[in-house]
Amino acid sequence: MKPEQGGVEGDNYFTIQSFLEQGLLVKDTKKLNEFYTKTMQFKFDMLSLLPTDLAYFKVGFIYPELRFNRLLRFARMFEFFDRTETRTNYPNMFRIGILVLYILIIIHWNACIYFAISKAIGFGNDTWVYPNISHPEYGRLSRKYIYSLYWSTLTLTTIGETPPPVKDIEYIFVVFDFLIGVLIFATIVGNVGSMISNMNASRAEFQSKIDSIKQYMQFRNVSKDLEARVIKWFDYLWTNKKTMDEKEVLKNLPDKLKAEIAINVHLDTLKKVRIFQDCEAGLLVELVLKLRPQVFSPGDYICRKGDIGREMYIIKEGKLAVVADDGITQFVVLSDGSYFGEISILNIKGSKSGNRRTANIRSIGYSDLFCLSKDDLMEALTEYPEAKTVLEEKGKQILMKDGLIDEEAAKAGADPKDMQEKVDKLETSLDSLQTRFARLLADYNSTQLKLKQRITKVEKTMQDKDLGTDNVSEGADSVAEPGKAADKDK
Repeated sequence: MKPEQGGVEGDNYFTIQSFLEQGLLVKDTKKLNEFYTKTMQFKFDMLSLLPTDLAYFKVGFIYPELRFNRLLRFARMFEFFDRTETRTNYPNMFRIGILVLYILIIIHWNACIYFAISKAIGFGNDTWVYPNISHPEYGRLSRKYIYSLYWSTLTLTTIGETPPPVKDIEYIFVVFDFLIGVLIFATIVGNVGSMISNMNASRAEFQSKIDSIKQYMQFRNVSKDLEARVIKWFDYLWTNKKTMDEKEVLKNLPDKLKAEIAINVHLDTLKKVRIFQDCEAGLLVELVLKLRPQVFSPGDYICRKGDIGREMYIIKEGKLAVVADDGITQFVVLSDGSYFGEISILNIKGSKSGNRRTANIRSIGYSDLFCLSKDDLMEALTEYPEAKTVLEEKGKQILMKDGLIDEEAAKAGADPKDMQEKVDKLETSLDSLQTRFARLLADYNSTQLKLKQRITKVEKTMQDKDLGTDNVSEGADSVAEPGKAADKDK
């Protein structure tokens, strides 16, 4: 028999068809059977399978208590709820559904208890119990259940409007029902409120950000036109479900899973860039993790002609226009999957434009872009020197094709300015290392001094103890010596 559910037993975790033992997945049927038969749930499952319903053939179908052993499998339902809640894409809706199910079960059980008490007292003996079933209208099974369910619902919700109890046992049951109803339904109402709050939590958090920015713009007397643009930008983010911060959402995942999610989401987009198409997989993974999403509103300039290029962009969604200096004349429109700025972040020697932008690019509507900075690219390329050479060669070929490279300057070797920049970086790194070494040395000296002080203190304490022992010995000797003299006199 295979385990039918998951659970935790010591250091082992078992699922429907397997379990983990010391980190290894076990699927062997024999081991599964051995493991399952040792669990407490196996004993409950066996008891719940006892065919107690066969007793109905002897006592009749009026004793549902005979099937109470089925409730021993009740833990299965809770485990199913927990597992489903973690796997469903609509957890709040699932929780509300479970809550409604709990309410129905409680009302059903209470109705069954009410009918059982009425049966024990006698149907129709007073106004509180279920009416006499000899009456054709109240003898039907559907009426028995609906009447009891109606009574249970009114009582547990403390609405009242039910016949008052007559006997002591009836009073006790009604009081108990009222207490249960108040406690359970207060808990349920609280849970419903909490669920609704959780469902609106993201909206409330987003609205608080908007309110704080509105207050800031009002305090700084920002123009109404700019304020309207900011509000429209926020509306676009919320409408298109782009309000979440990816880093904040994924911060609790291990780096491996973060990388896999980033690859699944962004790798195809990155491969569209010509210079990255033939790069090795490791470099692409490094770059995928460094892509940053950015959203631009209508009319925003992504870059201007002559600006220093520090990022490259990949268009995920939206349209961008390459415009003239007047900002109106459009030369070409870039759409989804296009990219630009990849040459400027490579610092290719001999480029006539250097690392400056060669065009004005403006967002036509709302545009969703991926940004890769020059620093992030160079940081990733430090581990892949061969890939850096390949990328620079591809960039040179693109520039040569467009006639934007000075071949003599490209062959001249490293630019002295770049060499000086590297030297400056090395000096900065060396200064940082020296500062850290000085701090470590100071900490070492401080620790050594404290250790010497503690050793000196311990030595002094030991010396004081030794002196005290010597004084006690001398006192004992002085007491013993007069005694010896007295013995001599005798």
